[in-house]
Amino acid sequence: MNLFERAKYFRTKKRLGQNFLINSEVIEEILDYAQISENDTVLEIGAGVGFVTEQLVQKAKKVIAIELDEEAIKELEKIECDNLKIVHNDILKTDIYSLVQKENNGEKIKVVANIPYYITAPIISHLLGEIDDLENKNRNSISEVVLMVQEEVARRMVATEKSPSKQYGLLTILAQFWTECEIIRLVGRKSFYPAPKVNSALVGLKINEKPRLELSNYSHFRRVLKAGFSQRRKNIKNCLVNNGFEKELVKKVLGNLNIDENTRGESLSIAQFGELSEELLKG
Repeated sequence: MNLFERAKYFRTKKRLGQNFLINSEVIEEILDYAQISENDTVLEIGAGVGFVTEQLVQKAKKVIAIELDEEAIKELEKIECDNLKIVHNDILKTDIYSLVQKENNGEKIKVVANIPYYITAPIISHLLGEIDDLENKNRNSISEVVLMVQEEVARRMVATEKSPSKQYGLLTILAQFWTECEIIRLVGRKSFYPAPKVNSALVGLKINEKPRLELSNYSHFRRVLKAGFSQRRKNIKNCLVNNGFEKELVKKVLGNLNIDENTRGESLSIAQFGELSEELLKG
């Protein structure tokens, strides 16, 4: 029985954003990209009824499957193997660090995730921590992430300041500040059951040991970023001033950095935001 026929037997729940991946070729690409081997422990987020899980357990040393739906858990329990640990929980309430300490002796894991699209940003934040969270325990427990997301979100994650303005923003910088981020492939709607209304993309995030920029104050940098993207139709000067930065200081710093006052935040690179933060801090 193919994956489509198997998926039809399960009553999916719209409220949980369930869209099961039924394209065997895409599942194989997930395993290949992450180079899953017998030395790896894999954390699978949103395991569903186990279509990806049953392939992971054949290659990995251990698979920790996180799933919220009780009915899906019953399907996962039918997978016959001794290297599968099923965790019935919401990923956003799961302490990944503690799980890794317990299940993998503290060694870093790989993450594979086919997640509900409506909570993509919170999950990315849960995995990576915020920009100013330098010692985030979850992030420090992970070597890389292979993530299925809405295509539009994938475009935002890999965007630059030269991308269309709606793509480049806070999610871009969060994804790229701690990882090397790339789109592995686009995935059409027919690769899922039930088929979602949007196209998807497989994204790879290889986590770096150090943040993208070396700064003196990461919390200040985060504040500057939030201000810079707070009002997309306003220029960077007004965005900063409207978020509590002193007007004359803003004008002086922008002049020192040769940034036109009428430039919008989405036109500044991550490095430029870093320079802006440092100069504003100096006063």
